Amino acid sequence: MSTPGSGSKTTAGEEHSGPSHSAATAALLAGAAALGGFLFGYDSSVINGTVDALKDTFHLSGFVVGFVVSAALLGCAVGAWFAGPIGDRIGRVKVMLGASALFVISSLGSAFAFSAVDLTAWRLVGGLAIGAASVIAPAYIAEIAPAELRGRLGSLQQMAIVLGIFAALVVDYVIAQVSKGGATGTFPWGGGAWRWMFASAAVPAVFWGVIATTIPESPRYLVKKHRTTDARRVLARVMGRADVDGKIEDIGRSIAEDRAVHLRDLRGSRLGLLPIVWVGILLSVFQQFVGINVIFYYSSSLWQAVGFSESNAMLTSVINSVVNVVFTLVAIALVDRVGRRPLLLGGAAGMAVSLGTLTACFSTAHVVGGKPELSGAAGPIALVAANVFVAAFAATWGPVVWVMLGEMFNNFIRASALAVAAAAQWLANWVVTTTFPGISGFSLSLAYGLYTAFSVLAFIFVIRAVPETKGRELEDMDRLERPKRAARA
Repeated sequence: MSTPGSGSKTTAGEEHSGPSHSAATAALLAGAAALGGFLFGYDSSVINGTVDALKDTFHLSGFVVGFVVSAALLGCAVGAWFAGPIGDRIGRVKVMLGASALFVISSLGSAFAFSAVDLTAWRLVGGLAIGAASVIAPAYIAEIAPAELRGRLGSLQQMAIVLGIFAALVVDYVIAQVSKGGATGTFPWGGGAWRWMFASAAVPAVFWGVIATTIPESPRYLVKKHRTTDARRVLARVMGRADVDGKIEDIGRSIAEDRAVHLRDLRGSRLGLLPIVWVGILLSVFQQFVGINVIFYYSSSLWQAVGFSESNAMLTSVINSVVNVVFTLVAIALVDRVGRRPLLLGGAAGMAVSLGTLTACFSTAHVVGGKPELSGAAGPIALVAANVFVAAFAATWGPVVWVMLGEMFNNFIRASALAVAAAAQWLANWVVTTTFPGISGFSLSLAYGLYTAFSVLAFIFVIRAVPETKGRELEDMDRLERPKRAARA
């Protein structure tokens, strides 16, 4: 940025390339942070292909399998709860590095597990890493992204998550195919195939740790720590020729107090919390209570239960994941054009219809040998409905909730409020994942009926309580209004 009287001249080409270069820099930094989302998706889904092998290896009941699968989610809630306050103290990048190390430890520990007990412990460690990544990556992305790009760059977090899910399912499928006996068999290099599935997560974990050492700290964090020179340098990279000093002044004003943020700063008039914090919590809870992770944690076992072979069931899970990736790209294209609220409303409606179809299909299933069996057209219809459900979620609630959690809180409370909302999300995920085996064992139609009801409630919640954040600067988030109040204004 030139100063008056400097005598410097700017060509039209340079004027055009400045914003373009800064946008590319912001996208690269956001992409680097979003690698945490890739690990989030990979580590949470890699267990999908191991479920039946774990049953056979450790002789586990359905209830114990449900607990082992969902154990990581308890760690996620703890990791998310503490990641925000820790990030406010030591910085976003250092939390990323710590999470990367925990991912490596968890993946290798799970690979060498000798019982369900220590496997659960290693999954809890991985959960700490996933929870931390789920908070710190969207916070960092929101804080380095220009307002006009924030929706698309924030969606990179969800894109990375679904790519991680896809990669984990593909790796599980390949390892099962090349091993004698599938997931329960022996990998060509020795050891059980399921152990190699867990160990594979160490590779992207190391990669993220290396990448995290190359990115700068969040400018909002730097201003908070009075490192304005460093903040100015980072903002100049992502804002181009915009008024960097003015932005630093805006950030300084929005960080009202010069002290560490505590969870008590989230207290307010609405049942003990600030209303905007409740919006974040309920967005997180509804995102999970629609049952999306049932598809990604149990899909292989689910499709086998309705008549698919192990190979075809795992391939079907990969197809679900491809749909997830493709429709996340749709969300990235639309989120800054259409806005957050319209996408959430459309997604809730689409999920309610597709889940209602699944409910109807499984209500007609015959129980053979204790397992539901879809006959006639019900099987293909259920498969299509499951993919429509994934598409509706991926294009809306998957990425948009993470975008909003990263941007809807003001600069002072962002990391801590995001931590509370993310912790609630992981607890909701744990509830769904733990209860699904029991509910589905009694009635799959009951399980999908409950998820349908929550999709309808999510639609009503968005209409009544969720504000639009499209195009707003982070420093203006204190002035968000509820939909009805905004309509009256």
